[in-house]
Amino acid sequence: MALISVEDLAELDDEQLDDDITDSSEPMDEEDEDRLLAHWRAVGRGHHVSVPNEMRGPIAEMTQRNQDTEREQVPFAVISRREKMGEVLFEERVYPAGKWACITKSEKMYEQSISLAFMKLMRFICKESSVGRYLGMTVPVVAEFQLSENGGDFAKDVVTAFYLPAQFQNNPPEPNDPDITIFHRESMRIISRAFYGTTTEETIQRQIQLFWELLGDMEGIHRHMYMVATYENPGVPGRRNEIWFVRRDA
Repeated sequence: MALISVEDLAELDDEQLDDDITDSSEPMDEEDEDRLLAHWRAVGRGHHVSVPNEMRGPIAEMTQRNQDTEREQVPFAVISRREKMGEVLFEERVYPAGKWACITKSEKMYEQSISLAFMKLMRFICKESSVGRYLGMTVPVVAEFQLSENGGDFAKDVVTAFYLPAQFQNNPPEPNDPDITIFHRESMRIISRAFYGTTTEETIQRQIQLFWELLGDMEGIHRHMYMVATYENPGVPGRRNEIWFVRRDA
């Protein structure tokens, strides 16, 4: 059974956490942690997933810290931007080489793979590393996947990647979890388009189709390998995401 993903939280309308949990700078007490864990589990039941009790600490810590501290942006440079009537349709960027904490999962569905992977990454970020403390959050968290030759099916292997904060780029912490690998990713050139809401197989396939319609016959882009970048906190309605098309000459 896979774990709940960050995007699942945005779909829960009738069981939202009280503002005093997510907006307060005070440490959570046991009751608040119980309510927060129950919140995640309530969403999980709707997606046929389970959230184990050991996620209580990481969920509470990341919820609190994401309210109180500024998240670090993965560095990039914009090469070009296409706009229409003041709206950014898409932009081309270069991301420099850097170190990422990566985990590959092959669950039945895309959203299950990223759920299980992100929960493991949460524990790594919060404490379960050679550093033994909270590492700091970077955005976006990026999922890389491939589609079949006909473009209709997701390949089972999904790589979820967390960019290590700047202070750890030269001396990465060692993960306690053997499923997590610190990977040096070379510079990549991508074309990015924003979308909002949840990220499931259905919504991502639709976003890929829309993006290809927008780009037309643009050449030099991978046709079967894609990335989804997620920026927002778990409880944010209409959360911001991006679909990334990868340049073959990157």
